Parts: sequence; C-alpha cells; structure tokens
Amino acid sequence: MNIHQLQQEILELKKKTDTVILAHSYQAREIVEIADYTGDSYKLSVVASETNAKNVLMCGVRFMAETVKILSPKKRVFLANSGAGCPMAEQLDTELLSQLKQAEPDRTVCAYINTTAELKTLCDVCVTSSSAVKIIKNIDSDKILFIPDCNLGDWVKKNVPQKDIKLVHGGCPTHAGITAKEVRKIRELHPNALFLVHPECTPEVVALADYVGSTSGIMDFAKNSDKREFIIGTETSISEHLQYDCPDKRFFPVTKDVVCRNMKLTTLPDVYNALNGDMSVACEIVMSDELIAGARKCIDEMIRLGG
Repeated sequence: MNIHQLQQEILELKKKTDTVILAHSYQAREIVEIADYTGDSYKLSVVASETNAKNVLMCGVRFMAETVKILSPKKRVFLANSGAGCPMAEQLDTELLSQLKQAEPDRTVCAYINTTAELKTLCDVCVTSSSAVKIIKNIDSDKILFIPDCNLGDWVKKNVPQKDIKLVHGGCPTHAGITAKEVRKIRELHPNALFLVHPECTPEVVALADYVGSTSGIMDFAKNSDKREFIIGTETSISEHLQYDCPDKRFFPVTKDVVCRNMKLTTLPDVYNALNGDMSVACEIVMSDELIAGARKCIDEMIRLGG
C-alpha cells in the first residue's frame, strides 16, 4: 500500500469511526494532508471541543492530547503515538513547583500551555506563545512566576517590563539549540530573506529576528508578507509546509537540525492503526474528573484574560 492509498484508507476510517483527526503543525506533510484541523496546540483543543465527533485522534505530543481531553471530557481522546512526549512539558514536576510556590506565595503562577495536566492544577493561569504578552499584561498582579520556558518568559519580560516576572530554568531543547552563529551564517547566504523566529528560541537568537511569533503567527506572517524569501526559526516542517502553501516564495530552515524528534515519532501507519483500534502504539487519554477540573481552571482563566 503506497502513501496515497494509505491516506485514502484513513479518510474512510475516520468517517466510519466518527473520529476527528488533529495534527500539530510540526507533523509530516502526509499527516497534515489527512487531518481535519492543523495548527498550534491550543487551537486544536478548541476546534476539537467544537466538533460533534465522538472520538478525537491527536497527531502531536501527550500534553496536547491532555489539553483536548480537558476541554472535551466527554469525548474519547487518543494519542496516535503513545511515546510522543514533550521534554519541556515534563522537565518541571509538581513537587518542585509546590516548593517554588511556597517560597514566593505572593506570585501568580503562569504556565505555558506546554505543561502536563498535573502541573496545570497548581497554576493560576495558562498562556500560549501568541497570547502570553496580552495575558500577562491583563493579570491583576505585578508579581509573576512564569513556567517552564525561560526563553519565552524572557521575551514576555521584555514586552511587559512593568511586571516583576520570575523565570525558572527550562524550555524547548529543539528551539534552544538554534544559535546566533547559525542565524548569522544563513543570513549571509540569503541576505534578502526575513528571519522569522519562535520566542522559545534563546534571547540572543530572538534579538536577530525580523518577526517573533507563534508557529501560526510565523506562517501567517510569511503568507501575508509581500517579501519573497524567509529564514524560518522554528521546526523544519514549517519551512516545508510554507513551501507547499506558497510555491512562489522561498523558505529556508535556519538549520537542518531543528527537528522535534517527539513530533516526528508519529507516522501515517500509526494513524491508520489507531483508527483500526490497534493500541499497540497509540493510547487513549484517560483522566479523572478531579484532574480535569483542576487543570481546567488555569485554562478558563487564560480564556477570560485573553478574550
């Protein structure tokens, strides 16, 4: 069975099983093509909650599937590859966060959505990379504890200098691996290209950018810009997707090594097998009502402050 045939089988199976397929933007092209919705993690969770489908299959990483379940507790939610985790989401545990809160109880705890459900239960508000600045400005507190990405947090601090924002050491190893030296090197090769970067990159790299924004923000900027060449400072699949969507423009990954190995774990056969009920690789996200309710509070606060 070739890729096209497998895709056709998947399209039939998702109808038969009443399943909506969600694919994060970092997924491979052949998965994006069979997804009902593609985008950032929070956007996918919202659209999942608005569909009538009984089942949701997430092609992404575990915290994304958890967020879908939190917002759609009555739906059955599956992760296409159970091994797809997120190093950033898993690097801070509830014990350490509890200690940080006890040390500075007057700080409002703001969690990047790239966190586990358990960690969210201890947080006051959630943010996405696109909403972080607006929400931090709107929080009725001048003292913030921002977790877990210190690079995103640094970018927020620069944009909201009136707040006292404390950071913890953590972040995305894929984005943090991009160096300013690499950026300067590729800019020499493509001097007319704009450099578009995700705020999960280090402050030194972000300082070199022509545009800083979320994955969706980067894609929208490139599509709407009248410029013709772009260096993409995020996961390499974004350059690929943009090249398909805008064949008259040119997109260059900042380096070939900006690859999220966890995102790339999910394959088209994984999607096919999950829809067939094969849970040898896929898994169902099962959460207690208590965990869902506890984790949802900071997401609801994000919606309130970001609205």
